[in-house]
Amino acid sequence: MFDQQDDYKVELDVFEGPLDLLLYLIRRDEIDIYDIPIERITTQYMEYLRVMRMLDLNIAGEFLVMAATLMMIKSRMLLPEDEQGEDEEEEGEDPRWELVRQLVEYKKFKDAAGHLQEMEWMQENVFDIGGVRVEFEPESPERHLHDVSIFDLITAFNDVLKRAPEEDFREIVRDRYTVADKIDYVLRSVGRSPSVRFAELFREMASRNEIVCTFLAILELIRLRQIAACQDDAFGEIVLRAAEEYTGQYAPAGVTTGAE
Repeated sequence: MFDQQDDYKVELDVFEGPLDLLLYLIRRDEIDIYDIPIERITTQYMEYLRVMRMLDLNIAGEFLVMAATLMMIKSRMLLPEDEQGEDEEEEGEDPRWELVRQLVEYKKFKDAAGHLQEMEWMQENVFDIGGVRVEFEPESPERHLHDVSIFDLITAFNDVLKRAPEEDFREIVRDRYTVADKIDYVLRSVGRSPSVRFAELFREMASRNEIVCTFLAILELIRLRQIAACQDDAFGEIVLRAAEEYTGQYAPAGVTTGAE
């Protein structure tokens, strides 16, 4: 569908997994993790998988395994309760329960890792001066900005793409954009002001080809740490800025988990 992907591939060194995506969807929609609406979550999960495939991102096999698991749970939920268990020991057990156990356990580790990271950040601003323990508060007003996750970026991209008009692919002549061209465009945009709203970069774009190229350019620049994507609260508006203007902490790939 999009010719530019034959010319340019975006490789992310670190990519969050299927459990991260499920937790993201649960937090975003404020869902009770112990009572997951499996049909809605499965539909949303498959939508994200479709977008990632369209962008030709490297999708780990675990994403496909989780998709199959969700479909299986969804089908079992449609059966009468006495037929949902696969064997006698599981008979009567909620088909979602094993997934819930995995999510709860995974969330515990993520929360613990986040707490340790916060403690490390706080310790970096504590110094011993003349035997007196002094704690310095960063002066930057942007210290509360959070890195966004790959799923935040995909959500914002999908919102922009849905607003784009459907293209008539029968047209013989149409503009062709490349990721390399859009890298220059994004760098110029973030260089003109301290920060640029994600949606603003796509405001005058009517071509879906151009939108996809621009988003791939953003991912590549984040990976190269030329720009940073951040938001002031969980699931808030994404802003982009030149890396030297950014005061947050980078992950190895420049894209990290968003605010909890």
